[in-house]
Amino acid sequence: MKKINLLIIIGGLLFSCSKSGNGSEGDDKPGTPPPENHAPSAVSSLTYPTNNLLCITNVLDFKWEASTDPDGDSVSYLLEISKNNAFSTIDNSYDVSTTSKMVTLEKEVAYYWRVKAIDSKNLSSEYSTTYQFYTEGVGETNHLPFSPKLIAPAIDENVSGVSINLEWSGSDVDNDPLTYDVYFDTVNPPVTKVGDNQTAESLNVNINTATTYYWQIVSKDTNSGQAIGQVWSFSAN
Repeated sequence: MKKINLLIIIGGLLFSCSKSGNGSEGDDKPGTPPPENHAPSAVSSLTYPTNNLLCITNVLDFKWEASTDPDGDSVSYLLEISKNNAFSTIDNSYDVSTTSKMVTLEKEVAYYWRVKAIDSKNLSSEYSTTYQFYTEGVGETNHLPFSPKLIAPAIDENVSGVSINLEWSGSDVDNDPLTYDVYFDTVNPPVTKVGDNQTAESLNVNINTATTYYWQIVSKDTNSGQAIGQVWSFSAN
């Protein structure tokens, strides 16, 4: 009888331990991971100054459309203003909590501006499109052309073939007719002029394989104003 009672007690203890062990395994299960954070949307529209605007002042109230955040995070903005359309140097940069910023700029200068949104968890959107404008100066009669914009080939693109079409676009706030000088070379910056005072915004050039090329456009208006573009590059396979 004592042996039976002892077996019952031992069995109960084992059952109790087994239940306890199962419970602890449940307690060790990992918790639900925190939800993923998402970047805010890019600024869809730059409101002012508009693209290609000839301003009547050098004190400008920059304005843009608000961004939205899919997680409901608060959003701020980075406003960047540069004198070159590649933004290799930033002349003015501001962290802004609203969708506008008053800025005083130099007179008689072509500027380029863009905005990106940043949420409260420091995730950022892509930059907006870039707009260009010109600040007016006293007695100004002619304005320099804007810097040429790259169309093709893309910067650092790998291309194939025995020739390629270089393509760009130019604009002038005075709507002066533009001509272009084209520099194309294997050295940086390029020194060989392959196009002179041409009106077309493209030029076909011959290329060799396993070579990196550099090219640059100089935009010229009919009033002796000119804008020297940045150096673009691509490689031939």
